[in-house]
Amino acid sequence: MAEISINGTTRTNFGKGASRRDRKAGLVPAVIYGHGAEPQHVSLPAREMGVALKTSNVLLDINFDGKVELTLPKSVTKNPLTGILEHIDLLVVRRGEKVTVEVPIHTTGEHDRDGILEHVNNSIEVEVEATSIPSFIELSIQGMAANTSKYAGDVVLPAGTKLVSDPQMIVVHLSEKSTASEETPVAAVETAAAPAAPAAEAK
Repeated sequence: MAEISINGTTRTNFGKGASRRDRKAGLVPAVIYGHGAEPQHVSLPAREMGVALKTSNVLLDINFDGKVELTLPKSVTKNPLTGILEHIDLLVVRRGEKVTVEVPIHTTGEHDRDGILEHVNNSIEVEVEATSIPSFIELSIQGMAANTSKYAGDVVLPAGTKLVSDPQMIVVHLSEKSTASEETPVAAVETAAAPAAPAAEAK
């Protein structure tokens, strides 16, 4: 899996004003927490973080104050209008320890063309060693018949990975295409098209 090194600085000023100044300077406020330690407040380069976060479950080596913390992004807040990073929560992890994460599912293979594939859940929750988190897990839909489903329990997991999601959770469903055609109400059409009857002559 991806592991990226990011240089940061300790934050000493807090509040909305300080956060705005950080973002104006191209930085994003972040909190590093976990393993019973006091939360550590840092400022990180927004552009580098934006690129790093494009990789699912990326591990980040945060360098600040002469030390390095190995972290996993747990919460990312973005401005809903601009998409600019506003805040990041980073969880401290240790090499060799197990973590529970959501991993994206990618489908492979050809399903029955008489069906329409619906992605009910795009990821599954697994327990895996912190430095071995897969970027994604493949689910084969080869030969999948219409009106059937594939479940979390059908996903073949990499070695050392344990399923946390309910095995009966639907991941994808292949709906059957509708073959019924809409019938045009002929009577209604004829009524609408019929000319209006002439008005009775006045006597």
